[in-house]
Amino acid sequence: MTVQVVLVHGIRTSASMWRAQVEHLRARDIPVTAVDLPGHGTRMAETFALDGAFATIDGAVRAAAERGPVLLASHSMGGLLSIEYVGRDDPPPVAGFIAASCTSIPRGVGLATYRVLAGGFNRLPGRGQRITDAVLDRTLPPETRADFGAGGYAYDAQDTALRSLSVLDLLTALHRIDVPLWFINGQYDQLRANERLFLQVARDAELIVVPRTSHLVTAMRPRVFNALLDVAVATVTARASADDGAPGPAITAPGAT
Repeated sequence: MTVQVVLVHGIRTSASMWRAQVEHLRARDIPVTAVDLPGHGTRMAETFALDGAFATIDGAVRAAAERGPVLLASHSMGGLLSIEYVGRDDPPPVAGFIAASCTSIPRGVGLATYRVLAGGFNRLPGRGQRITDAVLDRTLPPETRADFGAGGYAYDAQDTALRSLSVLDLLTALHRIDVPLWFINGQYDQLRANERLFLQVARDAELIVVPRTSHLVTAMRPRVFNALLDVAVATVTARASADDGAPGPAITAPGAT
């Protein structure tokens, strides 16, 4: 059976942030679904709530699982939500999990500081969009520059979403996750604070730090992230084949002959 990929975006952005990954996977004939969480993208008019966010992820995962083993890949806030989701006491049908830019416990001073900064930006003219655009212009390559904001920016959902994250029990969830797990962080990502703790708690996890990269690892280094997606897809495929008793696929490194 073909691996099915489900992608979950981070705060303020939308499914559009995954365009480079969607194009890459579809070029390899790998089915992929990128969701919009409540209050984001095509669902901007909705109110963000944890129940709705989890229902969105679960709906996409269970629909994909009807067609094949599921690789869930999530970024930032989407990654934090997905850790809680995959680590449920009653595990969902996820066969592999990429948690990108989300190895920080969203509580205490760190979360409070983030909320203050986000609130300050929202009070600037145009909600600070000129500053955001200037930073993205300087850090993202031309091929992904438009993707992060193509679905609009969820300014109104931001504080509600940030505030809701404090109730997540990530360490308990991580300990329950029993599928291959990859933590992928940019070298200069501000959410690397607890990456070693996350790695110690998780049962079957690898940590991959992408050099010269910020929090927006999927857009800043799309080819690197896509190659890591390929590794995860190959791993899930091999495990599914072994469980079925069928021979695993031949895996050829890029550029090999």
